[in-house]
Amino acid sequence: MYNRNLVFIAACAGLSFFGVTMLALAPILEPLKKIVEGANSLPATLSTGIITGTVLFGYIVDKFGYKWLLIVGALLALAGIQGLANFKNINILHISMFMLGFGGGILNGETNALVAEIYDDSKRGTRLSILGAFYCIGALLWTLLNYFISDYTIPLHCVSCIMFLFIILFVVIQFPKAKPQGSVSLGKSLGLLKYPSLILFALILFFQSGFEGITGSFTPSFLKNAQKMSENASTLALTWFTIGMLIGRIPLGAIMKKLKDTATLYLYLSIAVAGVAFLYFANDIVIVYLSTALIGFGVGATYPVVFNYLGSAFRELSGTAFSIAIFIGLVGQFTFNKIMGIFFDRGDFACFPIALAFAVVMMMIILPMAKSKQK
Repeated sequence: MYNRNLVFIAACAGLSFFGVTMLALAPILEPLKKIVEGANSLPATLSTGIITGTVLFGYIVDKFGYKWLLIVGALLALAGIQGLANFKNINILHISMFMLGFGGGILNGETNALVAEIYDDSKRGTRLSILGAFYCIGALLWTLLNYFISDYTIPLHCVSCIMFLFIILFVVIQFPKAKPQGSVSLGKSLGLLKYPSLILFALILFFQSGFEGITGSFTPSFLKNAQKMSENASTLALTWFTIGMLIGRIPLGAIMKKLKDTATLYLYLSIAVAGVAFLYFANDIVIVYLSTALIGFGVGATYPVVFNYLGSAFRELSGTAFSIAIFIGLVGQFTFNKIMGIFFDRGDFACFPIALAFAVVMMMIILPMAKSKQK
């Protein structure tokens, strides 16, 4: 029999590592460019790995359980981090980035599905909110380590040591057993695609991930070109986005108990819209940082609330349901980044806040449709 608290700690550690995965290259890409030719292509390899891990994890955990895939995902991520720290050959770096992304994709999907499974409806939302906060903690600590330590290999080795200790924990503790084998088959897993509620909730994640993707990729460029801010000040705005998301997720569970999930998400998304409006008209660095913090706060509720819905509605094949939803979310991230890149290449920077507002409005429109199809 597994200890629920220990399993939850393991899940929080796993999602923290995914926070590192998502921002692994952001603070160190410029130093890498000086060491190895072709470093600009590494983010695409990382994204490919994340998508691959996301697609594969769901059916595997439903069929075979959580423990060994969690260990495999952490080991792959650890190997990728060590490859990034120790190798300067571009081909080995691509392999390392794929391994890091592959492991990170597994960790992201599996930890959310795991927490959704071990808690009932009364606690699931709160625990998913806390879990989501640990994604922010991982991303924030990784960013700060690289901000204060000039040699990027030192933070990489620090993260590796912490990961190794938690992998030992993963090996030692027990996890929930696999689903009854009769309830899991490839046909049943693919059959989830016929449920409108799953597709609609996944579309919410499509726009949420698109929002997060262009925020992380284009906020500094928007602030430099449209708001005429310095490079350092523009980059620091991303830290405030992460801080805002962390602050938003800490009280999310309590707010979800006071309000219904739908009302909670509308409240948070309204704050995000306000943050986007402030950003569009901001002409002061303090207002810019306040805006990005509000934006992070406002979109911090989307993943926990949607995962709470999915965990309740698709308990029999929760891993596969999460895999489908996260994959569609990643497609949204790719799509938004691609389109925004085209606009920025043309010098059209004003479309950035418009795209952010569009993504939030679309989530608000789709949410009641998805909720009505839930049964």
